[in-house]
Amino acid sequence: MAPMANIQKVCVIGAGPGGLAAAKQKTFHIGIFEQQETVGGVWCATPELTVNENFSLPRTEPSLVPNKPVWEGDHFKFISPVYDILDTNIPHTLMNYSDQEFPKGSSLFPQHPVVREYLERYADDVLISRDIASKKETTSLFDAVVVANGHYDDPFIPDIPGLETFNKAHSNVISHSKLHRRSNDYNNKKVIVVGNSASGIDLSAQISTVSQHPLLISEKNGKSTSFIPPVDDSAATELVPEIEELIVEDRSARFKNGRVEKDIDSIVFCTGYMYSFPFLTSLEPKVVSSGERAQNLYQQIFYHPMPTLSFIGLPQRTVPFPVSESQAAVIARVLSGRLTLPSQADMRAWEDEQLVRKGAGKDFIRWLFHWMLNTSITSGKIPPYWGEEKQWIRESFPLIKVASRNLGSERHKVTSLEELGFDFGKSKVERALDVERPEAISRL
Repeated sequence: MAPMANIQKVCVIGAGPGGLAAAKQKTFHIGIFEQQETVGGVWCATPELTVNENFSLPRTEPSLVPNKPVWEGDHFKFISPVYDILDTNIPHTLMNYSDQEFPKGSSLFPQHPVVREYLERYADDVLISRDIASKKETTSLFDAVVVANGHYDDPFIPDIPGLETFNKAHSNVISHSKLHRRSNDYNNKKVIVVGNSASGIDLSAQISTVSQHPLLISEKNGKSTSFIPPVDDSAATELVPEIEELIVEDRSARFKNGRVEKDIDSIVFCTGYMYSFPFLTSLEPKVVSSGERAQNLYQQIFYHPMPTLSFIGLPQRTVPFPVSESQAAVIARVLSGRLTLPSQADMRAWEDEQLVRKGAGKDFIRWLFHWMLNTSITSGKIPPYWGEEKQWIRESFPLIKVASRNLGSERHKVTSLEELGFDFGKSKVERALDVERPEAISRL
């Protein structure tokens, strides 16, 4: 494919972690469009729970209309999935941008206000313009568009038999993890958590401290899909199969093994989110159909029918900030003509191959780094490169997260890996000598 030329104005949709990474490239005149009143995207917590008017059950297809703001006097907000005591799942030493560290003394797994403040500082020299309050519509022309709206906004709730009827009869029972704020809402209640991935594990651990025991965790195919080990507390929680049917009478749920539970007070669906781009519904071919994945994209970045449209932050189970930074650097080089994409036929062939193979693996950041540098012109912002130590942290952080979680509220005082017993230098020597891992790991 011929190098791009005459790209001068770039539109960035979203001022969360991905959009800020794009804006920091500073290769072009950049206009950023953001729905919130400030930067931060998903990290802009909305403490008081308000359900959007377009929230419906079940939810199995991505929304075709943008979310509407919830107004409080002269101010508005869009609902965030961040709950009151949310910590990061990733050590800040791994999740930070390459050109800004977290403040000295930050908890190893920062609480969400710290992450938001970090993003606000990162955006100090970024210009953002928007006009939601006046509802005035304007048309602007750009040479390229970078979509960085994230994928934690449009909840997925499966169409379980009886769900819609059950919800109409018992309107305050069914919810989604996006609407969770605090565990005290479940005091002495009989609760089912549907899903045992990252949010399911986290919410189960929190809710089970105040709910009736055992809290029931409904797993698909009988196993967790999270990189974070679940809480092992047989007295507080119990694993059960998928829900086969919800029954209005006695607020009941029938599971696939035939078991029936009555008098359920709350069902929290931790079933993830759909890819949703309601502002791209006129695009053909489409970027999303079922919402399970983004399609017609090369390397999950470039819309191959029209590569001046690109996306940041689509890969899941990654470390979002450095991945977004790396993707932004690649996009900047492609749009400036310093890096050339393959032919459209080759880009389509790549996507077809991925449908068979699935996933890009843990070397995705290093691959993006080398792809970006595959040019004689290397000016512009250099993204992160994960050397041996970063790779070791990435491989170890499920164990690191468990060690932190086991400390309870004391975990917020931990500011380094070494305080949890994880020392890269020592581990490197021991691995070279082919001895066991540090004692702190074996205790987990």
